[in-house]
This record gives sequence, structure tokens and C-alpha cells, in this order.
Amino acid sequence: QVQLVESGGGWVQAGGSLRLSCEATTNIFTIKTMGWYRQAPGKQRELVATVTGADEIKYADAVKDRFAIFRINRGRVSLTMNNLRPDDTAVYYCNVHGGSGPESGSWGPGTQVTVSL
Repeated sequence: QVQLVESGGGWVQAGGSLRLSCEATTNIFTIKTMGWYRQAPGKQRELVATVTGADEIKYADAVKDRFAIFRINRGRVSLTMNNLRPDDTAVYYCNVHGGSGPESGSWGPGTQVTVSL
């Protein structure tokens, strides 16, 4: 298991920006893919963005062109969120795994992002 520390998040008005950061503090050598997922109230957790060790990036259609994921180093990743909308409100979770999919990896505790009109 990898221990993850998340920071960032909070409250912002629609159109604003936030930046999330995630840092792995243990077993960094096992990490291949890092990413962010989110879960809104009453909904299932969904992919936001991921980046592999080869810098292959995937975004959900809902955030493409507004969010940017950046892998700072093997154990750190950020998510810059621009032009936020109320439907971006959710708990955002950092995830890391060794190539076998997010459910095989480790999750951060989650950080709340709230976007108001």
C-alpha cells in the first residue's frame, strides 16, 4: 500500500480555479499511474484524469480543456482546475497503482471541492 497525502481543494465561485496536490510518502517505487477521481453526492466515483509513467494522459470528457494533470515526479501529482462549474463539486481522490487499474492501487483520503454560483 502507498500512503497518499492530498492538499488543496476548498470553496470557489463558478469560473474560478483551484489546484490539488497529491504526494506519495511510502512505496513510491511501486507507482506507475497516478490520477484523480471524484465522487459527487449520490453519484458513483468517476475518473477525472490520469497520467502514466510514460506521461500518457487521460481526461474525462467533462473536464477536458479545463483541467490539467501534471506529474511533478514519480511520487507527486497535481491537478489544476480552471473555469470551475457547480457540477464539479465533489470529493476528489488521489489514486496510484502499479499498472493493474485503480482498484488495485491506493487511495487518498479525499479533499472536498465546492463550486458555487
